[in-house]
Amino acid sequence: MTTAQRYVGGTALAVVALVLLRLVAAALTPLTFDEAYYWTWSQHLAASYFDHPPMVAWVIRLGTLIAGDTEFGVRLISVLLALPMSWATFRSAELLFGGQRLAANATLLLNATMMVSVGTVIVTPDAPLLVASSFVLYALAQVLSSGKGVWWLAVGVAVGAGLLSKYTALFFGPAIVIWLLWVPKQRRWLLTPWPYLGAVIAFAMFTPVVLWNAEHQWISFVKQLGRARVDGFHPGYLLELVPTQFLLATPLVYILGLMGLYRLARGAGASGARVLINAIVWTIALYFAWQATHDRVEGNWLGALYPAFAVAAAVAATLVEWGPRARRVAEMCRRWATPVGVLMFVLLVVQANTGVLTGYRRDASVRAVGVGYPEIAAEIAVVRERTGATCVLADDYGNTAWLAFYLPKSTCVAQRNERYRWLAAPSPSAAQLAGPLLLVGETNAAAHPALRATFSRIEKVGEVERKRGPLLIDTLELDILDGAKGPVLDTSPPVY
Repeated sequence: MTTAQRYVGGTALAVVALVLLRLVAAALTPLTFDEAYYWTWSQHLAASYFDHPPMVAWVIRLGTLIAGDTEFGVRLISVLLALPMSWATFRSAELLFGGQRLAANATLLLNATMMVSVGTVIVTPDAPLLVASSFVLYALAQVLSSGKGVWWLAVGVAVGAGLLSKYTALFFGPAIVIWLLWVPKQRRWLLTPWPYLGAVIAFAMFTPVVLWNAEHQWISFVKQLGRARVDGFHPGYLLELVPTQFLLATPLVYILGLMGLYRLARGAGASGARVLINAIVWTIALYFAWQATHDRVEGNWLGALYPAFAVAAAVAATLVEWGPRARRVAEMCRRWATPVGVLMFVLLVVQANTGVLTGYRRDASVRAVGVGYPEIAAEIAVVRERTGATCVLADDYGNTAWLAFYLPKSTCVAQRNERYRWLAAPSPSAAQLAGPLLLVGETNAAAHPALRATFSRIEKVGEVERKRGPLLIDTLELDILDGAKGPVLDTSPPVY
């Protein structure tokens, strides 16, 4: 066995070990409210949903069919998606720049990022998008290396899968066009039917999402594409985005990635390969950098560029002949990127579950991760039984989703407002809404004007405290609503 083969074998074992570590974290960590929300989607599969296309619901549904409606079941397939993603990234790097060592480094560096480690454990649309992005890169690498037009059909399938995951996959369109126009040898494809057939396949796969939106007043498109609106000039948001990417990429992969992009722009590697990597990364990065001068951009929105960014990092670590100082930096980053990424991931999991690292004080994860929710759900179930409530209501989608997941599965749970979030789910029956109803989480509900206008009786029957260790995260008021004067559920359309 050659040294390169041993390196590849070690990389494969490392990826499997990382996946196993993530599976343990997936089983131990309570769901975030977004994950619980996406789980409710998986109970009622549809062509699309208010917030996103349907892929995340399919991923969760498959996992729960295997492992049940548990945290582990919800996250199982999302975590395992790192395996095909790793394979596609390995093959992409190998085809684009040659050498199994560079390809192995690209695979390890991608798996070292928090975008992948956290982004596959916390199941969101970003997990299937990462996989689709890696296969877009792989199919384009095959187009470049083989010169066979049939690979454009694979590009179309991969882009279509990305569009079924998250709308940010739309950025692959301009990135591919830039690549074709920038590299003289690739312009010939524009005179053949192959790229256009690929585009037809991608659009055909995306058509159910379009049709669903057409049937629902374009509700999802308006919500997501509305984020692109320009409203004032606020460059401070850009100062938030850069350190967020520094952490999501992990510091050492971030440094290597920038070094690689710099040298690729300066001519490292063949023209087609280096322009392809830069076109994907910078099309996405520059758009969101521009948007961050107008509005807040969440760090995970740049997830589609990460497979290409990891390949750029591997180029810096393996292919480029640096001067002595830069070579030491690159080697240090390559050597320690995975250990640092694992350490960051483990510390984040420990902190999210216990809060011990900040002395049990609040942090960014304290409200998002449902630590303490299984316990308060058990208390809420007792109150519901005691009061004879026929349905449990909440006024926000996070608590509604957590209640639906952690209460006994036969329990009627509904969000009282924002009914457009639940278009795929059947509304509670008239008998279930006849009352009494148990409202969870509305502070001083008896004084709430909308509730007073809807119900003749509003009675506080208790409260529950959600805790992480000694830290009180939240206190949720419990109220009985009875004597409905009109419709219980508010079906008003969204206000953008």
